[in-house]
Amino acid sequence: MRFTIFQESRKSQRKVNQDRLAYTYSRDTLLLVVADGMGGHAGGEIAAQIAVRLFIERFQQEAKPTLKNPLKFLQDTMLRAHSALGSYANQFSMLETPRTTCVSCIVQSNYAYWAHAGDSRLYLFRQGGLIGQTKDHSKVQYLLDQGIIGAHEVVDHPDRNKIFGCLGGLVDPVIDLSRRTPLRNGDIIVLCTDGLWAVYPQEEIARALTGTPILKACPALMREAEVRGGPDGDNLSLIVVRWGPETLTDEPTTTITETMGLGEFQTEIDRTLTLTDRKGVQRDLTDDEIERAIEEIQATIKRYRK
Repeated sequence: MRFTIFQESRKSQRKVNQDRLAYTYSRDTLLLVVADGMGGHAGGEIAAQIAVRLFIERFQQEAKPTLKNPLKFLQDTMLRAHSALGSYANQFSMLETPRTTCVSCIVQSNYAYWAHAGDSRLYLFRQGGLIGQTKDHSKVQYLLDQGIIGAHEVVDHPDRNKIFGCLGGLVDPVIDLSRRTPLRNGDIIVLCTDGLWAVYPQEEIARALTGTPILKACPALMREAEVRGGPDGDNLSLIVVRWGPETLTDEPTTTITETMGLGEFQTEIDRTLTLTDRKGVQRDLTDDEIERAIEEIQATIKRYRK
């Protein structure tokens, strides 16, 4: 495989960054995952952390160096994450289950596969045009589909943050799966949370990433998104992959996996460690509390990764 990749998350104007994101790859398969912990519920960032870490650990168990069934892997991992969140809430007698959106993509043998729950998005661009996109599991998307509101009303609608599909909660998640989608060199895959897509029409994202090296374009996108978000700006998270060799710069930015061993993985996980307590109170945790929370999260993941 040959690709160029960018990943970044920013707290923006919020007290806590409830987004989590990561990517990992074997010689022949690439995994991308973004989760946005739901701020109206206790432990949103814990939910996002569990979902992302579970994806990474299951991938590294099963991609040897390819996945037998990428779509089944995506669906099964989301369902396991949903169950893990319920288990975590029960274990610690939380008043409600932590919840998170999630979008994940597998690239294998020049095909892309993706799945999502909630309103974190995936876009697939080719030569500046949109050829694939997730559809939000949200009230405003329903209103848009019914023709009750127009596309220009989505971002500022008072019900924009009402999500009906997520991981965690009392009902089974709504998980949408893509078809197997062939990739061409130069195709661009974007995964992002609503903090970014809410301030950028997809056409503007496409223009920014087309014709400019992504390692130059993406930091500029993030900086401008933070400005556009204003004093109430949401967390911002973005993963972008340009498939194939990077031809827009002479700098050695392309990741080449052909020389990796069969059992070897490379991983980049967001290192954010901000956590709220189990009652959902946003406060600075002590070092001991953070360490204990991480151990508890890892114990939950261990039970559900097999």
